[in-house]
Amino acid sequence: MSSKKKGSLEVICGPMFSGKSEELIRRLRRATIAQQGVVVFKPSIDNRHSTEHIVSHNGSRISAFAIHDTSEIIEYGMRDDVHVIGFDETQFFDNSIVPVICTLVEAGKRVIVGGLDLDFRGAPFGSMPLLMAIANQVTKLQAICTICGNDANFTQRLVDGQAARHDDPIILVGAQEAYQARCRQCYVIDKYPSFHQATIL
Repeated sequence: MSSKKKGSLEVICGPMFSGKSEELIRRLRRATIAQQGVVVFKPSIDNRHSTEHIVSHNGSRISAFAIHDTSEIIEYGMRDDVHVIGFDETQFFDNSIVPVICTLVEAGKRVIVGGLDLDFRGAPFGSMPLLMAIANQVTKLQAICTICGNDANFTQRLVDGQAARHDDPIILVGAQEAYQARCRQCYVIDKYPSFHQATIL
């Protein structure tokens, strides 16, 4: 049995406008204050506010590397002076992000992942469900429904002010102009995902 210290995996998830990036930035800043080495990654597709920062909807920001290929992550993350590694908008990375994150955790790194748990169709988004399953800790945040004000767990995509259709492209980077947070009662989609048959990898 190896006596090498293992790291940990924390997942912060929820719908858009629930404060995921804000919570991720808060944890990373605490680590920085504690004089721990911190490095942060984001998918290059997320260029809404900045290509060199993670930016929350309320304006908080922290420097980050925009990644095109997940193989780039190991070069930075495995350095001895890096102790805490953050990922934002993790649902946009391809599935190769999972073994990369596992490698970092096995190497003793504290990994903090933020991302959408559900896509606009209400279906599990990318690698997030698997990361949630293997995480040491999962924090599932809620937003406020823009229709009724109740707790919101869903992300409503809008096209010309109307609910997007189930068959629309899954990935569409945007903010308030294209998305709203909604509760289950106010969320609208023309076809709900079917969960009758679970997929086992």
